[in-house]
Amino acid sequence: MRRVALVTGGTRGIGLGIARALAADGFDLALCGVRQEMEVAPVLAELRDAGAATRYFRADIGERFERARLVSGVKEGFGRLHVLVNNAGVSPQARVDLLEAGEESFERLLRVNLQGPHFLTQGVARWMLEQGRADGGWSGCVVNVTSVSATVASTNRGEYCVSKAGLAMASQLWAVRLAEAGIPVYEVRPGIIRTDMTAGVVERYDRLIGEGLVPQGRWGTPEDVGRVVAALARGDAPYSTGAVVVVDGGLTLPRL
Repeated sequence: MRRVALVTGGTRGIGLGIARALAADGFDLALCGVRQEMEVAPVLAELRDAGAATRYFRADIGERFERARLVSGVKEGFGRLHVLVNNAGVSPQARVDLLEAGEESFERLLRVNLQGPHFLTQGVARWMLEQGRADGGWSGCVVNVTSVSATVASTNRGEYCVSKAGLAMASQLWAVRLAEAGIPVYEVRPGIIRTDMTAGVVERYDRLIGEGLVPQGRWGTPEDVGRVVAALARGDAPYSTGAVVVVDGGLTLPRL
């Protein structure tokens, strides 16, 4: 029986890169997002053509009842789940200096980027534990997609940095809690990735990359992140729960 992965925000950007890599590795896919299904139909068709049984669930992971409905939908649609990829996230609607930033944006980012994945993991982990008790051959993992902003300060989008730093700690907490059950939890920390989220800062980052900001000298791609997540989902790092895998082309390497 094919393994199933739930990828939040899995129909665009980094999430789609992850979904494509998992489909290529033989996973069936539960994808969620906030767009209407008709808007993501071409992506769903592409993944199905790649051989993955693919279902789409419209859900805002920042909302408690929608998270519960998402988990129930995956249970009903597949009856099993092996991998949770907490990828969905939002950026500030406007970049504002710390001295001027308001609480509304802060609350929005913490709700979607931290509270959402933390409590989605709670709900999924309970189900994973049930599956493990019922089937000795079951195996699974959780992957949290954070950002180099978990440790690199950007004072014009502080709420984003705080949300990703919080998710980095949540990854450690869940890694410790689920280790005894044999469920590893990983953090994947992308750097500058070319997606629709970064479309508004292309000129700025083109210049910075040209000036040597990224040692490998290029933007990252969703496929770069997807390949890493797929390796973790396959079980290629079974003795590395809590590991942080940085996918940033060397951006955060200390240099003189």
